Amino acid sequence: MLMNREQSVLLIVDVQARLAPFIHEGEQVAAHCAWLAQVAERVRVPVVVTEHFPEKIGGTLESVRAVTQAAQYVSKQCFSAQDDGCLKGTAVEQQRQVIICGTEAHVCVQQTALSLRWAGKQVFVVADASGSRDPANRDLAFERMRGHGIEIVSREMVAFEWLQRGGTDLFREVNRDFIR
Repeated sequence: MLMNREQSVLLIVDVQARLAPFIHEGEQVAAHCAWLAQVAERVRVPVVVTEHFPEKIGGTLESVRAVTQAAQYVSKQCFSAQDDGCLKGTAVEQQRQVIICGTEAHVCVQQTALSLRWAGKQVFVVADASGSRDPANRDLAFERMRGHGIEIVSREMVAFEWLQRGGTDLFREVNRDFIR
C-alpha cells in the first residue's frame, strides 16, 4: 500500500530534550523528524507530537518544536500513546494512515505502532527518523514491527508517496526546498 497525504497523519514520538543526547545519531534523527514535519506542513498532512513525562524528560527539542508550531501536542505516561488515550480527538484518531518517527524505536515508537496497527490503522515507521540509544535495539524493533504488518520506510519514500507525481507546482516546491 502507498502512503496517501489525504489519509495520513505524521506522529512524532518523544523527541525530547533530556533523552535526545543519548540517542545513537540523535541529532540526525531529530533533523529528519523536523524535515518530515516541514514536508507534512507543505503538503497539508496534519502533525501530532507526543511528549512522555515532559516535566521529567523535558519538552520536545527546540529544533523540532520550531517547525511543529501548528502541530497538536499531547502528553503521555504510557509508552504506547495509543494505550495512553492521549491520541483521542487528534488527527491520529481521524486518519487511516499513521506515519511514525521519533524515539525510542524499541520502546515508545514500537509500542505505539503496534497498538495502532492492532487498532486497525495502516502504520508506517520512518527508519531514518527513528532512533534508540543502542542501534541494535532499533534494528530489532524494525524487524519485530515488520513482522506485525508495519511498513518500515524512509523519509524520502514518505515525501514522494505524499507527492504522488512530478511536474506539479507542489512537487517543484517540495523538491526545491527539501529533497537534496
